[in-house]
Amino acid sequence: MASYPNVNAANRYARDVVAGRIPACKEVRQACRRHLEDAKAAKSRSYPYRFDREAAERAAIFIQLLPHTKGRWAREKRLIALEPWQLFIVCAIFGWLKKRTGMRRFTEAYIEVERKNGKSVLAAAIANYMLAADGEYGAEVYCGATTEKQAWEVFRPSRLMLMKSPALVSAAGIEIMAKNVSIPEDGSRLEPLIGDPGDGSSPSCALVDEFHEHQSPSLYDTMATGMGSRDQPLMFIITTAGFNLAGPCYDKRRQVQQMLDGALPNDELFGIIYTIDQGDSWQDPAVLRKANPNFGISVSEEFLLKAQRDAIRYPSRQNSFLTKHLNVWVSARSAWLNMAEWHAVGDASLAIEDFIGKPCWLGVDLASKTDIAAIALLFRDEIEDKKGRLKTRWTVFVRSYLPEGAVERASNNKAAYETWVNSGYLLTTDGEELDFEVIREDIKDLASLFEIQEIAYDPWRATQLAHQLMNDGAEIIEYRNTVQNMSPAMREMEAAITGGRWRHSCDPVLTWMASNVVAKADAKDNIYPRKEKPENKIDGIIAILMALGRAITAEGQAPDESIYDTTDVTC
Repeated sequence: MASYPNVNAANRYARDVVAGRIPACKEVRQACRRHLEDAKAAKSRSYPYRFDREAAERAAIFIQLLPHTKGRWAREKRLIALEPWQLFIVCAIFGWLKKRTGMRRFTEAYIEVERKNGKSVLAAAIANYMLAADGEYGAEVYCGATTEKQAWEVFRPSRLMLMKSPALVSAAGIEIMAKNVSIPEDGSRLEPLIGDPGDGSSPSCALVDEFHEHQSPSLYDTMATGMGSRDQPLMFIITTAGFNLAGPCYDKRRQVQQMLDGALPNDELFGIIYTIDQGDSWQDPAVLRKANPNFGISVSEEFLLKAQRDAIRYPSRQNSFLTKHLNVWVSARSAWLNMAEWHAVGDASLAIEDFIGKPCWLGVDLASKTDIAAIALLFRDEIEDKKGRLKTRWTVFVRSYLPEGAVERASNNKAAYETWVNSGYLLTTDGEELDFEVIREDIKDLASLFEIQEIAYDPWRATQLAHQLMNDGAEIIEYRNTVQNMSPAMREMEAAITGGRWRHSCDPVLTWMASNVVAKADAKDNIYPRKEKPENKIDGIIAILMALGRAITAEGQAPDESIYDTTDVTC
């Protein structure tokens, strides 16, 4: 019987993770469980995929014949030795095949792993495998990034590995130049790729390093489109976490999470995310091992403990530590909401049609005629807690509007805006300015479907619309966005989210806005919503808070000053 030590180690890693013998976060456990369950399902004739141990072993052996290129291991002339978690990734990507064609199952792989865990070495080795050993005639392998420096973080070690492997270079007929590597016999090539590549490429493999730094999906989209002529292409994304929740990397991360959760099946996407779990304290030294799979190997315990101590001691270093060493996504300097908790109360199956005829409160936020406006519908019901006590639960739906001209003019968020417009999550009105009449008609339609108790608005910008809605017969309530008005609503919203008494429909625009809110406190510990940058929109959350404020205080006098009136606030 053939021996497959690498595959056995990979499968053992998956079993140990699922059994809890290796500390791991939810996403890693899910990825391992998926592999093991698929292996059982593959025994059925109807299952379209099979795991080929020989194909997996071949890729793992090839990679481990390549040398290290820097540091102590390179000085000692040591070859790469894949750790069990790396073997699991390699064997899964290259071992799963389609039964019908024998081609690879996974055309895309998303690996989110912390810094100093051998990320670039693994990507570089896979680049060489895809160039010289994948069997693709005229292979085109690109190391893509937003900057030349980052693109070379993968290309440089790939090139050095080949320079230190003369037998491989000779056997494969490889030519190594300063800025590219090629196989003249069939035209295969490996080279760095910076920024927007334009059309014309036909990649068999695209390695996207530090995807979190990409502001738009242009490089990813061009590579994915160009792969159409390849039989078994591979989009290999390897990254740490970042700050931009409106960027393409976070979108891909959410797709991976939905795939692992079973909410958005994708049989051709492999994904694994090394991070910490909801409820874990980032200040607990125990989470370092869970989030860093190469703990004690390429990243030392002493280094991580020092970074953690510094983050605890110096708040300015906290976000860097969270993103680089725990893969916790951070968007605001002191974000109001815990986004893990926010995702936990999301329910994509929620449909507003299921609430027809039910009472609700509506909040209207009109930031300006050239920016996002939002209306929020808030529904209340009661649920029992574990002790049988009734507690209030809130369900929210938000509609976000933007003039078409603003989508075209957007600089930082244009790609996200276009994606949300195409998917129907961001509604547009014609021209350069918002057509408030469209919003008015939408509110009238909603009033015919739901029992709207009140419509809360801030008179700073919505007075004219409020008068029109009043003439339409709506119950209009002026709700100035002051600290006194917003703080009770914010406290209730965060308590409801933490306590599982909140539901939202996984609207990506609203999720992005939720991640942008910063809670600013006054001397009396009241809080109110702010944003750090003009492009970090929070209009949907403001609309929710206005509706929630009216729902929890049917009567109450709003103070005179709006937070929009202060020059240092940009909402």
